[in-house]
Amino acid sequence: MYQRPEGIENCKIWIDGCFDFTHHGHAGAMLQARQLGKELYVGVHSDEEILKNKGPVVMKLDERMTAVEACKWSTEAIPDAPYVTMPDFMSQHGCKYVVHGDDITTDANGEDCYQTVKDLGMFVVVKRTPNISTTDLVGRMLLMSKFHHYLPITAGNVKNHALLVEDNRDRFEKYATDQTGLNPGSGVYLNIDSVPELEQIVAPSDATQQKYKKVYYVDGGFDLFHPGHIEALKAVKKEAVKEDASIVIGIHDDAAVNKHKGLNYPIMNLFERSLCVLQCRYVDGLILGAPYTPTQEFLSKIPGTVVKVYHGPTSLGDTDPYTEVKQAGLFHETGPHKYDNMNTEFIVDRVLNNKKAYEERQKRKGWKSEVELQLREAEKAKQAAQAP
Repeated sequence: MYQRPEGIENCKIWIDGCFDFTHHGHAGAMLQARQLGKELYVGVHSDEEILKNKGPVVMKLDERMTAVEACKWSTEAIPDAPYVTMPDFMSQHGCKYVVHGDDITTDANGEDCYQTVKDLGMFVVVKRTPNISTTDLVGRMLLMSKFHHYLPITAGNVKNHALLVEDNRDRFEKYATDQTGLNPGSGVYLNIDSVPELEQIVAPSDATQQKYKKVYYVDGGFDLFHPGHIEALKAVKKEAVKEDASIVIGIHDDAAVNKHKGLNYPIMNLFERSLCVLQCRYVDGLILGAPYTPTQEFLSKIPGTVVKVYHGPTSLGDTDPYTEVKQAGLFHETGPHKYDNMNTEFIVDRVLNNKKAYEERQKRKGWKSEVELQLREAEKAKQAAQAP
C-alpha cells in the first residue's frame, strides 16, 4: 500500500509528530524517512495542538525541538506544524511526500490526520517501531514497573543474552549509520568487566575509526534521553571538534542504574537507551555495559586513546567514581547549558505531579486506539477491493 513513488530519492521528505519524550521509536521513523529522500524536514506540533487532540504534553515545545534537532537524520526541525498534516504547510519547505508509520493517527474528532495527503498520493508508509511509545513510558512511571529491565551481561550468558539477539543487533547497525541512514557511522561495542577486550557489535566507518585516535569519553545512564543530555553532549562535541576528537559514550546496564537510583529506574532499558544515544548527531561510538567507575584499566579497552573524561555537575554520592581519572588529569566537567536543571527524575516528577491528567491521557489513548483500529481495517478493506 502507498507504494514509494519513482524519483522520491531526489525529493525532500516531510515527517511530523508530537515527539514527546523523543525516543528511539521516533528516531526509527526519521531514519526510514531520511533513507527515502535527499533531506528530511520534521514538523513538531505545538503544546496547544497536542493538548487539544491527544492530551497534555510531558515535554514542552522548545524541549521537543531540541531533541528533534539532535537526531542525525533530521535536516531541519519545524515548530508549530499542524496536527492534521496539510500539503500547503509541507510545500512551504519544499516537501513533496510525507512519511508515517504503518498505523493510523487521529485528531480530536477521530478522523485520520493523514487522509488529505493520502488522497493526493503524497503519503508513504514505513514500518512503525514496535513496543515503544510515549504512552508506554508514561505507563511505566505511573505503574512503577521493572519488567522491562535486562539482566546484566556476563561472560557466562553473553551468547544467549536477550539484548544481543539477531533482531537487536540489526537495530544497532541501523541506528549506528551516518546522517544519510545508508552508510556506516558510529561503532558499537560491548563491555564485560571480566573480559580484557571490548566485543565489537557494529564496526565504525573508516572516517570514524580515524577520529578514534583521540577519544572524549562520556558515561552515564542516559535514561529518557532528554534535552539535558543533549545540550551537555553538544557542548562536549564543540570541544571535541577543535581537536578532531571523537565522542564515545559509555552506557550503564539496567542493574547498575537501578543500584544507584533505586525505585523502578531506569525507565527505559539498556537496549532502548542505547538506541536513543546512537541516533544523536553528537555521538561517534557507544559502549554497552560500561562500568559505573571508569578505571584506567577499562579506558585502555576503548579503541584509540582517551584524552578526556566528561561528566556533568550532578552529585555523585559518598564515593566518587571518577577519583582515578581525576588523579590522571583526564576529568572534565561539562559546562553550563540551558537545561542544567533537567534530569530523569525531573521529568518523572512532571508526570507524577500531574498524575490525574496523564491517567486521563492514557484512557483517551485507549479510546483513540479503538477508533484507529477501525479506520485501519476499513482502509485495508478499501485497498483490497481496489487491488487488480
